[in-house]
Amino acid sequence: MADDLELRDGTLIPAAELTWRFDPSGGPGGQHANRAATRAEVSFDVSASTAFEPGRRQDMLERLGRRAAGGVVTVASDASRSQWRNRRLALRRLAELLEESMVAPTPRRPTRPSRSARRRRLADKRARSETKRLRRPPEPD
Repeated sequence: MADDLELRDGTLIPAAELTWRFDPSGGPGGQHANRAATRAEVSFDVSASTAFEPGRRQDMLERLGRRAAGGVVTVASDASRSQWRNRRLALRRLAELLEESMVAPTPRRPTRPSRSARRRRLADKRARSETKRLRRPPEPD
């Protein structure tokens, strides 16, 4: 279908799982801005989607965090005066957000500072300490 959302990895989100809402966009624009519902808002319920297997859905929800309040991701666009263009922008932003949430972060490999890095750090601390010592008023004898 034309309004299905296809992600880069080939995952297809059916249009039936996307919920649209249209409102007048704010800001200047006179009668057109006040009467035309050009702002597009698309919502996708990640937690109830059939496009992803349960394990992947849970991982995506964890990575989306607050973006997916109640398991629903909502993206809006009012950049254009055209509702059609705003629909396309909102779909693109939703796809980018979902694709980002599908990528697992690379785990951090613990490392230790090198001997020269430790030496440099201690030398910098000594120099800073000396600078501060020289700024102190002289001690009375």
